[in-house]
Amino acid sequence: MHGPRVAVVTGGNRGIGLEICRQLASNGVLVVLTARDEKKGSRAVEELQSAGLSDVVFHRLDVADRPSIAQLAEFVKRRFGKLDILVNNAGVAGTTIDPERLKDLQKQDPKADLKTFVDGYMGSLQQSYELAKDSLEINFNGTKHVTDCLIPLLLLSKSGRVVNVSSQVAQLKFMSNEGAIKVLSDIDNLSEAKLDEVMSAFMEDFKDGNLAARGWLPVVSAYAVSKALVNAHSRLLARRHPSLVVCCVTPGFVRTGMNYGMGLVSAEEGAAAPVALALRAEPADSGLNFELLDVCEF
Repeated sequence: MHGPRVAVVTGGNRGIGLEICRQLASNGVLVVLTARDEKKGSRAVEELQSAGLSDVVFHRLDVADRPSIAQLAEFVKRRFGKLDILVNNAGVAGTTIDPERLKDLQKQDPKADLKTFVDGYMGSLQQSYELAKDSLEINFNGTKHVTDCLIPLLLLSKSGRVVNVSSQVAQLKFMSNEGAIKVLSDIDNLSEAKLDEVMSAFMEDFKDGNLAARGWLPVVSAYAVSKALVNAHSRLLARRHPSLVVCCVTPGFVRTGMNYGMGLVSAEEGAAAPVALALRAEPADSGLNFELLDVCEF
């Protein structure tokens, strides 16, 4: 008899992350729910435990803080001796929105005219250099460092899986920066150094006010780039570690705090695809990008 599968979920205290923890635990997985804020994380675990999901534990994790990542890895190693599933969900949008504009949007019915609603929402988001920097630091560097630190434990599992929560806006077809597209789609020659070069080029263009001129997305640019880098890094890891499954998944436009409560599907629906990919025993998933459970382009 093997013990239960063990999962780490980053950003597990709210939204999709909390739902992923709930659904994994409901499927008999022992879940380490992580969050940057100790109070919020502990409260989330209490909420799940009072719903009868006793196999959920909390451990603090700030994905932008290396010592915090190392402490989590040490905890998992000491307590469980291995890790079966890592769901990288922690992320920030890297945007703000005008409160009055948000009120107007909240009155609209997205089903009436979906394109107008989504364009209106996206066009209302504002970004700054500092927010962009945070977005890349947390969404890409944080995810990369957490994964790198936990890979030795995932390799001790008979079925180690990494599921990275990504986004539709990260697909390269929405980007027209030729240099970035060339690097990110050339899987045979991809390296961490090249990913860092794309990140630096983006930040340079952001600083100089050249985002549109250089073919980056005009809105949610930093978020899109951070997730495109996560997608590319996933493919890199999938090649490097053939015994692991590493994949990405777009959960849809989910109504969460990060989206200011805007969105088309609930957190519960948004968590379904990441959870399904985390639970299934399908080696061929590795290196793929999923939109819900359909394979899509990077």
